[in-house]
Amino acid sequence: MVLLSLTACVSGPGVQSLYDPEADFGRFTTYNFAPEAKAGGADEKYTSLLTKQLKYSISREMESRGYRLSEKPGMLVNFKVETKEKLDVRDAHVMRPDPFFYPYPYYYAYRFGFYDPWPYYTYETRVVQYTEGTLNIDLIDAAKKQLIWEGVAVGRVHENEKEDMPEQVSKAVAAVFAKYPFIAGQSAPVTPEKKN
Repeated sequence: MVLLSLTACVSGPGVQSLYDPEADFGRFTTYNFAPEAKAGGADEKYTSLLTKQLKYSISREMESRGYRLSEKPGMLVNFKVETKEKLDVRDAHVMRPDPFFYPYPYYYAYRFGFYDPWPYYTYETRVVQYTEGTLNIDLIDAAKKQLIWEGVAVGRVHENEKEDMPEQVSKAVAAVFAKYPFIAGQSAPVTPEKKN
């Protein structure tokens, strides 16, 4: 089971959104989920717990903005979750108490035997392997079959938070929808989100 811990995206650059400035969002008051709406996309052969939690959390966000679930929706909702293994490689500034760990130990030989020197500084390459998760949420004009809004959250997947999956998914979805600037039946944005 895949779990996204994307809550760090709330205040950082991990959440992005884009909407079609030509779309009339005032026409939309109803929604439903696209048949393809599964956390694992087409590869998901049955409805996973993650998919159920995403649908629940997205419905809560949509309904808090005045949209109603309908069999003949104006908007369709689609989503996808993906994870990738990544490496974080960086040079860290570290102290070495032994001068012979320093790349140029003999430069400091004049200190030996007279007094204790400061710790020696050098660089050390550190490699951290981690899992990056991406959550995409799309809103689609059901009549025109055109994408009108996309929200994306990217963050690290934390293994130790799997037991708290519903809360983590709920926070990730809320972070994405915080970038959605419309409410049902109203054409003008109600938040200062810019047209990207």
